[in-house]
Amino acid sequence: MTTSALTKAVLFHETGGPEVLKIEDIELREPGPGEVRFRVEAIGLNRADALFRAGTYYYPATLPGSRLGYEAAGVVEAVGEGVSEFAPGDPVMAAANFDFGVHGVYGERVVLPVESVVSRPDGVDAVTSAAVWLTYSTAHGGMVETGGLRPGDHVVITGASSGVGTAAIQTAARLGAIPIATTRTAAKKQQLLDLGAAHVITTDDEDLVKEVKGITGGRGAELAFDAIGGPGFRTLGDAVTPGGTAVLYGWLDPRPIELSRNWPLTVHTYANGVPARTEAGRRRAAAFIGSGLRDGSFTPAIAETFDGLGQIVDAHRLMESNAHTGKIVVRV
Repeated sequence: MTTSALTKAVLFHETGGPEVLKIEDIELREPGPGEVRFRVEAIGLNRADALFRAGTYYYPATLPGSRLGYEAAGVVEAVGEGVSEFAPGDPVMAAANFDFGVHGVYGERVVLPVESVVSRPDGVDAVTSAAVWLTYSTAHGGMVETGGLRPGDHVVITGASSGVGTAAIQTAARLGAIPIATTRTAAKKQQLLDLGAAHVITTDDEDLVKEVKGITGGRGAELAFDAIGGPGFRTLGDAVTPGGTAVLYGWLDPRPIELSRNWPLTVHTYANGVPARTEAGRRRAAAFIGSGLRDGSFTPAIAETFDGLGQIVDAHRLMESNAHTGKIVVRV
């Protein structure tokens, strides 16, 4: 009788807090046609992971036994029939363009469709690689490809201490734009300045619109890049110059979004992972991220690194505390 190989993965059988995450043995299958199997070296946590686990993401988990996780870096172990882009031994990353209830990358080994795998930048270690793809591709895709950010533009970045927020600061600065970061209190202000923010507005004790107008000589910012939504989206839009653009890529505030009938603005929504849904998008994102890492303008902010899947619950608890700045990474 043939015994199937097993590998460890993080699953959850009910929605809830971090404690619902369980480490279990699952079957390690061979990759089928058009698939790639890789050994995971590091996992990058994202706010979407927590929302999915809690049952508040924009699509639901299929329970029991849902997988979890969008972002990981590792090394190819095997490829399926018809795959010529990768070979065993190649360093790769997950492209975060899949249903992570099915293909979630929290595990020792994962099998993904070949279109959900991208090459790791040359010379970049696994921890750094696990912290870059989704954050920087979202920042570039949302601000540049969707929002049209140009050199000299002012961009207001909300949720600036998050992984995408810190990547957005560096992306804007690299393009020659002026990043205006927002954060609730002064606790993270210096960290955001050190990461490259030209200005930081603490929204608990400063008037957002007044501060942005002061920074821009009364004009307002050309772009707002928003992770929050909710009623505060109206205030954010009031800080944008007439004819400007607001891009909403996150819904951390679950309350209804408020708009103004008098806005002469363009408003876009944007979904994380969009650049990776086409071959051309993956190519552009990979080239942009790789060039930024090579010239040193992209240095992902890593708040904390945990060792082992056994630390996944603690890593999720830190993410939900909002006490960190940047990405949380788990080594596998």
